[in-house]
Amino acid sequence: MRADLILPWTPEYDDYLYDESRRVGTADSISFPTTEVEVVEVVKAIRARGGSLTTQGARTGITAGAVPHGGHVLNLSRMNAIGAVQRTAGGATITVQPGALVQDVHRAVEAEGLFFPPDPTETSASIGGMVACNASGAMSHHYGPMRKWVRSLRVVLSDGCVLSLIRGETQAQGRTFAVTADPSRAISGLLPGYVQPPIKSAAGYYVADDMDLVDLFIGMEGTLGIVTEVELVLIPPPTAVLGLTAFLPSEEAALQFVRALREDPAVSPRPVAIEFFDHDALELLRRMKAENPAFEKLLPLRPHFHTAVYAEFHGDAEEMVEEAMLALLDPLTALGGNDEDTWAATNARELEPLKAFRHAVPEAVNLLIAARKREVPDLTKLGTDMSVPDARLEGAMAMYRGALADAGLESVIFGHIGDNHLHVNILPRSMEDYARGKALYLAWAEQVVVWGGSVSAEHGIGKLKAPFLHVMYGEEGVAQMRALKVLFDPEGVLNPGNLFG
Repeated sequence: MRADLILPWTPEYDDYLYDESRRVGTADSISFPTTEVEVVEVVKAIRARGGSLTTQGARTGITAGAVPHGGHVLNLSRMNAIGAVQRTAGGATITVQPGALVQDVHRAVEAEGLFFPPDPTETSASIGGMVACNASGAMSHHYGPMRKWVRSLRVVLSDGCVLSLIRGETQAQGRTFAVTADPSRAISGLLPGYVQPPIKSAAGYYVADDMDLVDLFIGMEGTLGIVTEVELVLIPPPTAVLGLTAFLPSEEAALQFVRALREDPAVSPRPVAIEFFDHDALELLRRMKAENPAFEKLLPLRPHFHTAVYAEFHGDAEEMVEEAMLALLDPLTALGGNDEDTWAATNARELEPLKAFRHAVPEAVNLLIAARKREVPDLTKLGTDMSVPDARLEGAMAMYRGALADAGLESVIFGHIGDNHLHVNILPRSMEDYARGKALYLAWAEQVVVWGGSVSAEHGIGKLKAPFLHVMYGEEGVAQMRALKVLFDPEGVLNPGNLFG
């Protein structure tokens, strides 16, 4: 092994002790491999020492999954190669290393006249990180999460053996599975027996009867192995794209407009994305636009704009998306909206400010909390990541509103409402606020699970949300997950603290 592959920890590496969760960890050493061979060497060396390691990519996650729990940091940011597009009669794919950033992958495939649909808000996320938590983003309402767009994976296991999985080649038999890693490690056993809700979810191991075993490693948050190569599925881009941001006079009207977008038979094609921004989110953006130069270019928000809904349509012809837009005029007008209170875009240049508006909300929240942390250093935001079945959308919103008002807590609510997946960002001013908010979050999670929802729809569990995994699956379900991890990682080398606390 190269002498400088494992580096002792020094203060110059302290930035690698945290991710966007702002939780800070500890570590003894760090490495920056550039090849799978080097990853194998590091894993074998750390295991031989009886140590553990934490895998990192771009560190954009917000659940502390990349925060080291002692031991070694395996940072994959320099494994960022993007291969050439491969075209066959069955379609197109591209193979990338885990440290490749989604924004760079998008540029590479667009230059080839192709489209990679996963669209997380954080475009500097790494592909490996997106695989780790089955990331999604706004357009997952139509295109689905990361899992749908992965054809094959290479995974280094905790003993340095390498598992290669190609979709369609290795399936479970019911809940029984068996795989063989190079050179000669055979692993077999039972998948957990729980049944996952049929909604958007990124909570714990994905399991199903007769499942393709590629899918087991998408959303496993680094606990079963280290992804070193990902083959992504590509498709032709839409011929026509239309985006609109409609401003409604009330939250009730906005929720009814979402129903029309999803259910009105006259709306065809259906939107690929439906996003929501509550009144408090708009107020925060107004304030940031007035006070912070970074927000100066945001489109102006008229004083009477109360709640916003963004919808994006893709089609094979411009006429198709124009027809969808026209079909929305009647419900929009009936709910108190109008042309003057709607931003519309029909090309990439016009879409940019609409998408900048969508991305500005979480950025504004992070800046606000950063300012408050200067006064209360232990303070962080509390951001929910839960989803519910279609029938529970209005009930979930009422639950959030009532509890926040009773607790006297400041918040903004935004997110992927097309999948009933809203981010309630509680904005504490004190640790007392934080404690009340944390109690609310747990109570909400319990109710969401009763409704058949998920405690995490896209961000995963990481280290911060391990208690929610017990809420969702119970002690037996979590014990079955632990047993599965032991089959792949019997000595607990990989990513201690993730999923199970």
